[in-house]
Amino acid sequence: MLIKRTYQHSLRRGSVMESLAGQAGGLDRRSFLRKSGVAGGALAALGTMPLGSVRKAEAAKAGPLTEGATIRKSICTHCSVGCTVTAEVLNGVWIGQEPSWDSPINRGSHCAKGASVRELVHSERRLRYPMKLVGGQWTRVSWDTAINEVGDKLQAVREKSGPDSVYWLGSAKMTNEGAYLFRKLGAFWGTNNTDHQARICHSTTVTGVANTWGYGAMTNSYNDIRNAKTQVVLGGNPAEAHPVSLQHLLEGKELQKANFVVIDPRLTRTAAHATEYVRMRPGTDIPVLYGMMWHILQNGWEDKEFIRQRVYGFDDIKKEVEKWPPEEVERVTGIPGEQLKRVAKMFATEKPATLIWAMGQTQKTVGTANVRASCIALLMTGNVGKAGAGANIFRGHDNVQGATDVGLDIVTLPFYYGLAEGAWKHWSRVWEVDYDFLKSRFDSKQIMETPGIPLTRWFDAVTLPKDQVAQRDNVKAVFVQGHASNSITRIPESLNGLKALELLVIADPHPTTWASLAVEAGRKDGVYILPVATQFECKGSRVASNRSLQWGEQIVKPIFESKDDLEVIYLMAKKLGFADQMFKKIKVENNLPEAEDVLREMNRGSWSTGYCGQSPERLKAHMKNQAKFDMLSMRAPKDDPEVGGDYYGLPWPCWGAPEVKHPGTPLLYNTNLHVMDGGGTFRPRFGIEREEKLPDGTTRKVSLLADGSYSLGSGIQDGYPEFTLASLKKLGWDTELTEAEIAVINKVNPANPDAVSWALDLSGGIQRVALAHGCVPYGNGKARMNAFGLPDPIPVHREPIYTPRVDLVAKYPTLPDAKQFRMPNIGFSVQKAAVEKGIAKQFPLILSSGRLVEYEGGGEETRTNPWLAELQQDMFIEINPADAAERGVKDGGWVWVTGAENNSRAKMKALVTERVGKGVAWMPFHFGGWFAGKDLRGNYPKGTDPIVLGESANTITTYGYDPATGMQEPKVTLCQIAAA
Repeated sequence: MLIKRTYQHSLRRGSVMESLAGQAGGLDRRSFLRKSGVAGGALAALGTMPLGSVRKAEAAKAGPLTEGATIRKSICTHCSVGCTVTAEVLNGVWIGQEPSWDSPINRGSHCAKGASVRELVHSERRLRYPMKLVGGQWTRVSWDTAINEVGDKLQAVREKSGPDSVYWLGSAKMTNEGAYLFRKLGAFWGTNNTDHQARICHSTTVTGVANTWGYGAMTNSYNDIRNAKTQVVLGGNPAEAHPVSLQHLLEGKELQKANFVVIDPRLTRTAAHATEYVRMRPGTDIPVLYGMMWHILQNGWEDKEFIRQRVYGFDDIKKEVEKWPPEEVERVTGIPGEQLKRVAKMFATEKPATLIWAMGQTQKTVGTANVRASCIALLMTGNVGKAGAGANIFRGHDNVQGATDVGLDIVTLPFYYGLAEGAWKHWSRVWEVDYDFLKSRFDSKQIMETPGIPLTRWFDAVTLPKDQVAQRDNVKAVFVQGHASNSITRIPESLNGLKALELLVIADPHPTTWASLAVEAGRKDGVYILPVATQFECKGSRVASNRSLQWGEQIVKPIFESKDDLEVIYLMAKKLGFADQMFKKIKVENNLPEAEDVLREMNRGSWSTGYCGQSPERLKAHMKNQAKFDMLSMRAPKDDPEVGGDYYGLPWPCWGAPEVKHPGTPLLYNTNLHVMDGGGTFRPRFGIEREEKLPDGTTRKVSLLADGSYSLGSGIQDGYPEFTLASLKKLGWDTELTEAEIAVINKVNPANPDAVSWALDLSGGIQRVALAHGCVPYGNGKARMNAFGLPDPIPVHREPIYTPRVDLVAKYPTLPDAKQFRMPNIGFSVQKAAVEKGIAKQFPLILSSGRLVEYEGGGEETRTNPWLAELQQDMFIEINPADAAERGVKDGGWVWVTGAENNSRAKMKALVTERVGKGVAWMPFHFGGWFAGKDLRGNYPKGTDPIVLGESANTITTYGYDPATGMQEPKVTLCQIAAA
């Protein structure tokens, strides 16, 4: 229900109002620098309000608060929790906002960002019309002019340098439908150089988790954490990064009397709630996890039966864990052995236990290995596939999980089909276009099946010698739609890329730091800015971190001259000459593709991931009937006529066509439930057996299928491979296929229909028959502790590229230099040179970064929001009192932070605090609009500059990339701090 509040409409003119009038004033920060964040900020905000503005809550009937208004629901566009926003709209104007009291996710809660999302639409600092840079001046142009000029320039680049010379950078801020069409746009253009924010936040999670047990996603849910007896947070800070999620963690802590362990280099706001806080050296996640496993194995706390039935490679892990006794773990991580033993015992014996992580694990050169080690710890203790257990992976942006799922990525087509010929042929069938047509759009079949360039290295693809970039030519143009440039490391080097580009197109509600840095790089022309609508002005689906899909209504129509993401994509496809083919099965009206039709096309092709059951109609019914879903199990009563038996949001996999009415899968790999009730098994993605070499030189074949473990009600009571037409015939189940289904299967592969699998069968028949027999379509395999095929099949600790512990580099070096993602990764050479040059002595402080509760991502939207800008007005760096004293740094004083590469430096305020340990410094990564001490406010188009500007943390970050994903390393590098 909505809460009606009485209030005064008058507010005195505060410092933010002065800022809006021209940045003339600013708050006295007093306590901000000591209590950086919501506490100090909330007091500051309260100080600008008369007492009458602090409103008393009064219960009211559900419905609009204003006569004649309508209620519409959408999803908060900030983090991945998936909070529902209830909007009150009158005469096309968004006049009021409340959190949804019925949503089983946020349950009437909002954080500071969520409570202020209406301002994203109403902001006076949004882009109002298209602009281009002419002679160094931002000039207004029409949409027709912008699209025609951009299209002509892109075609010119294509003709001269090939389709791979255009980089298409999309966004986790798009709906599923927008992200899917953006990837499809890249495919029809003829390139795999299409990426989005997942590359820099959780690409290592997706790769690490998928290579362990099948799917690269959160296994459980925020709500389910309340069932845990032990919660271990390693590499996350939910209190600030995912604030509403914290209610679920804290309720579990209280209701279950759960252990709440936080392992982090910094005493975060989450750690303040912990029953046990463990401080570690940044960059030592694997030794921490192996240290826990050492105690688990020494004491026989491992789940032997679970390992026997459902795990491959346990003996290989034991050998690696033996190298990490307590003495070595403490030498490398700084954690006392007894403390880690205490944590290990809780994790292994006080079950169910869950492991929670975010970017603290992922944003490192060993990010994939970190994630793998976390999964292995869960497998060793049998903490997977059960309520209260699992890998609870907190994704970053509101739709970063969805954008990843729909294939806005350099390594795959939609829904993780990969890039092999079979995947392209599958999607050509879904899109009803000729495979040879798609192939003709690429420079070659080989490049069509080759992963693209990670967004982390877009500027290297521009500036490296041509012979070091494995495509026809360097990147010459970047089309970026909804991604911040200041979220990418090595900003000083990115300026060289910005200067060298022939064309830069920015499509966003705001100009972003792409625009301000392009001007700073010396550009006078060749830059276009296209105003894109916020997601509250669009409709479509988004995926929360727990794999649940939610449909957001369009709250208001796009304001000013902004356009829906889908319309921008259509206009580009139309100008580039392939809109008719690309939108063949999608209704388009007034240049705007129908979002519901886009989702239906996704449903038709997404058998591999189980996105096939979430039709627009089912998702809309869930939003309409939120109150019917249980707050803990997230399930609706089975007898409900509209959403009966469904789990909220139909978390994927949601098997079968919509009419199958699969309820969704709330917990991945749960064998205690029937597959048609949300149960599942580990996915055998890597074959059914493995040939292993023995010490005597002989080999043996080891099964990769489950041994005596199967989901409830399974017609096959053992491990089994994925389903194909051939396997249905072998079981005698093929007779259950309809004639229409058989006809479609024969059409998929006329030469060998027996080879058609559950994932390629567009009829859904193979999947339907498997489900009818209680079997999971993808099979029943073992999870892999040994993930053969990865650079480190067994996770190995490797020191950061820039490490203060040069004494450990010889024993724990980074991987050798290698060609990866079309370019050389020279991390080993950089690490070696850093040791030889004594960089650790010149830059003795470890630098890490993270989030603030008030801001999101690169911060452009949130730093433009006056309600949030009031709360956090200054970029700052946290420094330990001992380190500050050695440098003469005062609390609240200005300092210069210098980095280990490119003579980089940044000016900001100092927050002297014991939150960070001695030798460690920490920055928030949401700021931008300054560079090397220079205020870039004048580089923005007039009236579009954010209220709050500051140095970007990524001005100081350095070289370092995960070999399996191209993930950058902003979580651990070196710096020096001096009083300014």
